[in-house]
Amino acid sequence: MNVNVGDIVRFLNAVGGGRVAKIQGQVAYVVDEDGFETPVLLRECVVVGSGDSFYKVEKPQQKSTVVAASEPKPTVAPQHPEPQPVDDFEETPQGEKLNLVIGFEPADIKHLSTSSFDAFVVNDSNYYLWLTVATRPAESDRWTLRFAGMIEPAMQEFAFELTHDDLPAVDRLCVHAVAFKRGKDYALKAPVAYENRLDATRFARLHCFGANPYFDGDVLAIDIVKDDQVQGRAKKVDVNAIETAMVEKQRVDRRAPRQIVKKRQPETSLLEIDLHASELLDSTAGLSKADILNYQVDYFRRIMDQNLRNIGREIIFIHGKGEGVLRQAIIKELNYRYKFCEVSDASFREYGFGATRVKIHSQK
Repeated sequence: MNVNVGDIVRFLNAVGGGRVAKIQGQVAYVVDEDGFETPVLLRECVVVGSGDSFYKVEKPQQKSTVVAASEPKPTVAPQHPEPQPVDDFEETPQGEKLNLVIGFEPADIKHLSTSSFDAFVVNDSNYYLWLTVATRPAESDRWTLRFAGMIEPAMQEFAFELTHDDLPAVDRLCVHAVAFKRGKDYALKAPVAYENRLDATRFARLHCFGANPYFDGDVLAIDIVKDDQVQGRAKKVDVNAIETAMVEKQRVDRRAPRQIVKKRQPETSLLEIDLHASELLDSTAGLSKADILNYQVDYFRRIMDQNLRNIGREIIFIHGKGEGVLRQAIIKELNYRYKFCEVSDASFREYGFGATRVKIHSQK
């Protein structure tokens, strides 16, 4: 049954109900008789009447003052909530790790300077997510709530729209999420608390939009959680702790016996390097395309030279799809300067067409 604004609904899996005040995506905002608004999934709402009947008060019927003494009082069976259904969602082993992405899709990618942007939330996991998304300008400490609701497992849902006029005030992005499963046991996940800079100038740069495995068109994708790891979370520095550590270090007797520490083995963990100019440079004002390309290639060489001794290490260079100029320059460097390394396209599922994988091998 379709649910429309103004309908009177009851909750399928909980006690309560009210009038539907508004509908956003798959979420209905239901106002009860006391004026409180509750977000509920549309599929968990049952229409029981029209909006006019919600505020009508039925007058009690007149009862006779004479009651037979032998008439037994009717008994009312106790009401029990319906059992919570068990989801029939087909889980996958990969879905046991949280992967959360927010993608901004332009309404008109050919006119980014005036286009609006639809924000979609991708929940690539076996878990439900209670999610809030908020933004704020750089000069303020007050946040604006953009989305609040539940995202089902393995679902992509529209969250909110950013107009062109909103962009100057969108400098920070904050995402909070709690993961759970319904009707079955699950491994507990730590609550997600993501906060990072959201460079509004990226919305006006065509090269910042690219292919993504979760979307059909080019989007500006931001990884919030990747394989249970929150991405881009800013770490606060405890100045007092640093000062105390420095004082303690000065008190250490350099002649005191020291524990033997073995030489550290070469680093072999995966390293991700984003070569987009927006990530390497604070500003590209006054720089030509050739200047920017030279800087990106120099930065690529610097990373490679720093890791030549880390035999077996894998490096993912994110260069984007674009016109392919940066990718061709990187491949040329790898074929002539670092031809002893193993080169292949990075995982399409994680990086689309815009990344190259390099594995360091011995130069001998």
